[in-house]
Amino acid sequence: MAVRGIRGATCVDADDPAKIREATRELMEEILKRNDIQDFDEIISAIFTTTQDLVSVFPAEAARHIGMSTVPLLCASEIPVPGSMPRCIRILLHVNSDRKPTEIEHVYLREAQRLRPDMKSAQ
Repeated sequence: MAVRGIRGATCVDADDPAKIREATRELMEEILKRNDIQDFDEIISAIFTTTQDLVSVFPAEAARHIGMSTVPLLCASEIPVPGSMPRCIRILLHVNSDRKPTEIEHVYLREAQRLRPDMKSAQ
């Protein structure tokens, strides 16, 4: 079994705690579903980032609400690159997996689909 990274991103239309938690929950659940992760013990850790215009809540709260209470979680801010997508939440999961890197499905939802049009999941 190898350690694999799974990326995902989504956006919200406002810096609102409920919207951030809901979008993060939706993204996390979709990553888990598409990569057939059924047990949180498979997850080594998760890093959540937000653009600097999202400051009202830690997105990791959404992971805690779906039961990831023993997974190490970290929140951070993205660097403010001029012209970058606003109000964006990103997740990087580190998981134990038998899947090959080409079998991992990265998930981009909502406006964040524009970030990686080359990814199958963004189509």
